[in-house]
Amino acid sequence: MSKLFVLYQINLTDTVSGGIPIEEAQEITLSYWELAFKGGPIMVPIVLLSIIAVYIFVERFIVIRNASVEDLHFMNRIKDFIHDGKIESALTLCQSADKPASRMIEKGIQRIGRPLSDINAAIENIGKLEIYKLEKGLPTLATVAGAAPMIGFLGTVIGMIIAFYDMANAGSNIDVSTLSNGIYTALVTTVAGLIVGIIAYFAYNILVSKVEKVVFKLEANTTEFMDLLNEPVK
Repeated sequence: MSKLFVLYQINLTDTVSGGIPIEEAQEITLSYWELAFKGGPIMVPIVLLSIIAVYIFVERFIVIRNASVEDLHFMNRIKDFIHDGKIESALTLCQSADKPASRMIEKGIQRIGRPLSDINAAIENIGKLEIYKLEKGLPTLATVAGAAPMIGFLGTVIGMIIAFYDMANAGSNIDVSTLSNGIYTALVTTVAGLIVGIIAYFAYNILVSKVEKVVFKLEANTTEFMDLLNEPVK
């Protein structure tokens, strides 16, 4: 897996006069690291963006996954405590859970006795803060997905300008191998930028979908809690 490309260089020979074999193939390998170094200085920001993207994805994935894990009996226990008038026990349960849903319900319990509209507004405000915490870093990941290919294209354009400038200065003494090396070196930045951008794009959408699932669960818990407060007193 350390070899990214395998190239074959074929040397044609004169078979009419010498009777030498027609072709001789030579295997040329290009590893990931060689490809990265071929890109030149423009590869530095692309590599940095890739590190940032990986860090954000792993860190946010863990945070969002932990936030999505919920106790299936949490709301049932909250109902029992409220029906029994054990408000302090309900608050203690919320504080021990340490989840976005529990913090929202805790704020609602603290507002019991006030108008339902005030309770709902307080819960929504906490919910917005929790969602903001979950989405931390996602705009940066989206920026990486868009910026990495652009930086790669910039490196390619710069490399092509340099290659054609060298060709113009060489005049009639153009070295085809040097020119071709310069062109594929310039294209390396585009490949690297596209790879980083595509990975960051998929990572961003994965995290967004997970955040949406958490938001749906928070809305369901909020609705269930408000229905609990709307129940007629027996």
